[in-house]
Amino acid sequence: MTTTIIIGGVAGGMSTATRLRRNDEDMEIIVLEASGNVSFANCGLPYYVGNVITDRDALLLQTPEALKDRFNLDVRVNTRAVSIDRDNQTITTEQGETLKYDTLVLSPGANPIQLPIDGIEHALTLRNVEDVDRIVAATEGAKSAAVIGGGFIGLELAENFTHRGIKTTVIERGPEIMAPLDSEMSAIVRKHLEANGVTVLLNADTTRIDTNSITLSDGRTIDSDITIAAVGVAPANELAVMAGLEVGERGGIVVDDEQRTSDPKIFALGDAAEKRDGIDGTDTLVPLAQTANRHGRMVADIIAGRDTKRTGTLGTSIVGLFGLSAASVGWNERRARQKGHNLRLIHLHPADHAGYYPGASTVHLKLVVNADTDEILGAQGVGQAGVDKRIDVIATAMRAGLKATDLADLELSYAPQFSSAKDPVNMAGFINDNMIRGEKTVQYYEIEEKLAQGFELIDVRETSEYAAGAIPGSRNIPLNTLRDHIDELRGKKIIVHCQTGVRSHTATSLLRNNEIDVSNLDGGYVTWAAVQ
Repeated sequence: MTTTIIIGGVAGGMSTATRLRRNDEDMEIIVLEASGNVSFANCGLPYYVGNVITDRDALLLQTPEALKDRFNLDVRVNTRAVSIDRDNQTITTEQGETLKYDTLVLSPGANPIQLPIDGIEHALTLRNVEDVDRIVAATEGAKSAAVIGGGFIGLELAENFTHRGIKTTVIERGPEIMAPLDSEMSAIVRKHLEANGVTVLLNADTTRIDTNSITLSDGRTIDSDITIAAVGVAPANELAVMAGLEVGERGGIVVDDEQRTSDPKIFALGDAAEKRDGIDGTDTLVPLAQTANRHGRMVADIIAGRDTKRTGTLGTSIVGLFGLSAASVGWNERRARQKGHNLRLIHLHPADHAGYYPGASTVHLKLVVNADTDEILGAQGVGQAGVDKRIDVIATAMRAGLKATDLADLELSYAPQFSSAKDPVNMAGFINDNMIRGEKTVQYYEIEEKLAQGFELIDVRETSEYAAGAIPGSRNIPLNTLRDHIDELRGKKIIVHCQTGVRSHTATSLLRNNEIDVSNLDGGYVTWAAVQ
């Protein structure tokens, strides 16, 4: 009988253990989990804080006893592995027990990043059930909360504190919340949070945490009966480092395409291990449950003798906040530019379903395309409905190797309550095709520079729309009267825009057909206004 020891009993570790048992009935499988629970629902923890999930036991998906009965697994909670002896193939636990392995799987997850802030011991973090119990206890009688960090966990907790009637402030060190999104997309999320009572402070540094307040670098003091540190996570690589396994620059355990570490008898997966970027193949860190579960299944198959390898990771993710969804896949514009790509950017703001059917709401969608190859590098979506569907479709297209132009030809399900005859994903493909065929576009952040260079900005919306809000320096010529102004526009460099880019596309075609140098403001007034 061979023995596999798995360190970490949540997503990746437990997926490995259960799949391995299905593959091999005779192997001894031991799972060591440092916390008091295995296979718990990490992603549901913030919603227990807000009483959205009221049954704590619903978060506990499995117990050691149930796993023993069903899978004959030896699952040991409150058992921390403290060292690995690679020469003798043993691990030692905190209790002093030594266990021998034939194969070792490291799935210890990640640790919350601890900032060097005076009083950081007063801040709570959220990674496991014990953490959520401490946070729930702290909410009793609390009137204010501060969340340091504007990422997924921090924002989900901010929403759920607000559900509890706790006045909440989010402190973000960067210029915007939600790093996977570009600023014009994340600004939509921030404004929605603020409209629902959450205070968001940007470019703000916390310098001190006290029991009932925090102090910022500019001297401001924020009331906070509860302070949460949610600035991200770092791979839990301590065991790997002590054992002499190779780790990457950002601390992730280095693995090959079979998830093997620098020691072929030791695998690593989940948040602790590096991933292969699905776009350029470089090493990256992606702390997502779906990837951990998939790699756990794959490692179990490899241990059992199956020839299989990992694929690249696109990092598809979504968060819901006060009824608004924000999702992304692949690279944002910022990262794509850092990589040196020539980009084609597409913003569109269609309805999630046919506008004539009741209840339609706006989907804000952004596509990042390699202009040289037509490769889809990434996408972002924000809206009240239908965002998950569109990002999932684009993620699938990216996995399949489809080009941005191919999005126009996807046959997607349509009925007026679900979509439009031209789905937003199809529309992104149409816009991409227009650009390939010569339609020039300008981004919202280029307007000021273009005006300084002598471009004229023409707003083709109706007069009433223009009066309600306009881009400084623009001139209003409603689309239906644009033909009357052809002669006066000849010889000028023109940028046209409307509310979202649809009418201005018609205006662009009209002016181009009259041999006028014209560009369309990508995403129109809505995209520009998002960052104002």
